[in-house]
Amino acid sequence: MPLPDTLGRPIRDLRISVTDRCNFRCTYCMPFDEYTWIDRHEVLTFEELERLARLFLDLGTQKIRLTGGEPLVRSNLDELIGRLSRLDSNLDLSLTTNGALLAAQAGALYAAGLRRINVSIDTLKPDRFKEMTKRGNLDEVLAGLFQAKKIGLSPVKINAVIIRGVNDDEILDLVDFARTNGFEMRFIEYMDVGNANAWSLDKTVTKKEILEIVHARFPVREIGRAHGSAPAVDYEFLDGAGEIGIIGSVTEPFCASCTRVRLTADGKLVTCLFAESGFDLKAVLRGGAGDQEIQEKIAAIWTGRADRYSDLRWERLSSGAGYRPRDHKKIEMITLGG
Repeated sequence: MPLPDTLGRPIRDLRISVTDRCNFRCTYCMPFDEYTWIDRHEVLTFEELERLARLFLDLGTQKIRLTGGEPLVRSNLDELIGRLSRLDSNLDLSLTTNGALLAAQAGALYAAGLRRINVSIDTLKPDRFKEMTKRGNLDEVLAGLFQAKKIGLSPVKINAVIIRGVNDDEILDLVDFARTNGFEMRFIEYMDVGNANAWSLDKTVTKKEILEIVHARFPVREIGRAHGSAPAVDYEFLDGAGEIGIIGSVTEPFCASCTRVRLTADGKLVTCLFAESGFDLKAVLRGGAGDQEIQEKIAAIWTGRADRYSDLRWERLSSGAGYRPRDHKKIEMITLGG
């Protein structure tokens, strides 16, 4: 039985950021120029990540997702995939990437044990893609996307953050692209991750709006959240052409069913996507602690967890009480991962 927190939420999902480096500079994720990169000596080694992952699995974790920064800029990532996949044959191991380096690495990742992947594509317009990512090339990302499908990764999901006035005119184009090519589309409400993306509610295209736009052109029926705790609510097309998912973490928060814990590249254990700080596991790990001591520290952190940031944010927003993102300093997304 997975370890429960103070609200009875089990520790089922571990998200590991393998680096804070990224080859893109997406406007909704990347902070301002004063961001201080994590020193490479402070980044957890593959051996350390494997050890921590094993301890999390012993506590009941069933899923591990690798994130960044951009995880594929971490050298020899397939080695880490291999280490993790050998921990448990039933482990649900996945990766989120911007796709720019995927075409060259997909085969090695698959051979090492990776079976499913999410690729972030917020627009299908090359000029807009470059504007949103600052340095990305859409053709390279699409090549990676199709290579992932070709070598057998499944499902291959496309993540798109929808921002009003930026890319909300492409919702149907993205759905049509995914349907036509056998990918699963996932839309994400624009939210106040980190401290630098100038978020405001009027820029958020709500889950309800996205669903109405999709349903009017491609009728769907609700399936629900995978395992009852996944961030996306899934829908299947009535014509049998696959599924889409919509993550409404702003207007339909799902804190009550959140089973995710996050590990930053420098070994901070973070219990909420919107946390101000994390707990330093690296100091314990590199201080010579045994497995039991480390596991007891993880267990103590999780059993004391009471985070419900998105619930509280929506309560303030919907009640008119007022909410200012800048009043709530948070770990930057580039450090924390998705």
